[in-house]
Amino acid sequence: MNALRVSKCLVTAPAKSFARAFASQVYPRGLQSLLKKRPDDVVITFVKRTAIGKAKKGQFKDTPVDEILAALLKATFETTKLNPAQIDDIAVGTCHPPSPLYISRAAALSAGIPDHVPIHVINRLCSSGLMAIRSIAHAIKVGEANLGIAIGVESMSLNPRPTPELTKVVEQNTQAHDCVQPMGWTSEMVAETYNVSRQKQDEYALISHTRAAYALEAGIFADEIIPIHIGETIIYKDDTIRPGVTSESLAKLKSVFPDWGHASTTAGNASGVGDGAAIAILTTRERAEKESWEIVAKWGGCSVVGVEPRVMGIAPIVAIPKLLQQYGLKKEDVNVWEINEAFASQFAYCVEKLDLPMDKVNPNGGSIALAHPLGMTGVRLLATGLAELKRRDEDILCTSMCVGSGMGAAALYINERRD
Repeated sequence: MNALRVSKCLVTAPAKSFARAFASQVYPRGLQSLLKKRPDDVVITFVKRTAIGKAKKGQFKDTPVDEILAALLKATFETTKLNPAQIDDIAVGTCHPPSPLYISRAAALSAGIPDHVPIHVINRLCSSGLMAIRSIAHAIKVGEANLGIAIGVESMSLNPRPTPELTKVVEQNTQAHDCVQPMGWTSEMVAETYNVSRQKQDEYALISHTRAAYALEAGIFADEIIPIHIGETIIYKDDTIRPGVTSESLAKLKSVFPDWGHASTTAGNASGVGDGAAIAILTTRERAEKESWEIVAKWGGCSVVGVEPRVMGIAPIVAIPKLLQQYGLKKEDVNVWEINEAFASQFAYCVEKLDLPMDKVNPNGGSIALAHPLGMTGVRLLATGLAELKRRDEDILCTSMCVGSGMGAAALYINERRD
């Protein structure tokens, strides 16, 4: 027995030391620590998105997820010259296509990725793309992979949200009932619970529409979009943005959910329904430097949270403070915020509750103007935010989104600025 106790002590003490060292490595504290470059940093060497198509009417309306995925992968390999045989793992964030793993695997093989390269699919609804990045980043951090690809993709034209079905036993729980309600209902619950007026929602929506229209006209989105071939067509420009939106035109719109709450949500102050995909390549700093790959950003970290399902839209006010506290940052340390605009009701409440300066929040508009292809958004926010961070030559990007069923997520990225 004594020998066993001694043996346990000899094993446990180093294990505890290793755990502490690993924890400090995973969670660098403070701005200067995050900015420091280390060989084992998880870095991003490439991140782009497709143009977004308007659901049912736009440029991807007849294009299934597997074809969008294959086209994006082919365009990425052509642009980066990456040898796909080097990839250790691929994560695809997507929500509603049937048999998502089968079609993702088929798309990868069709794009020329060898059969020894594995793939997995993640569905955490609106954060699925971010969860794909997180999955690959974590695999690299613990040494299970050295090079990986994260993708977010959705066809809301061909795969709209299916209606969840609950048994009576489960649905009699109030929160269980609430967590499967349509997202529009949650928007109205946020507006009603937190007194977010229709006028305020329209004011924030107008900012999104106006900024996106300017960015489209100025060619700003070209920095983050990778053109892809669908058949004989090259798709390179968003068709979701509506130039010429005014406060008057927004005020004239009728509620799309007249039977819920104050009926303040409209087609003009809610995220658009769309199709598209985005991709990121991740590795270690040491590997990137060895291979002479350009580093565009460093993965900082992520938080995920749960909130009351009926007001799921407020989740960023929980996810963002958790993330900042975890990494020892103040909100003033963040240079650009990309917060998903699921609905103007929740977006307005979150921005004001967090007291964020609007000149740093969604500087080129958000999902109200661009649309919110569910699986795509988590990676799209990185592509959009990092491109803006580079234009500003600043350091820290924070992305965040509410997540259907009553959850939320946030992530930190560090711009790779020249020394």
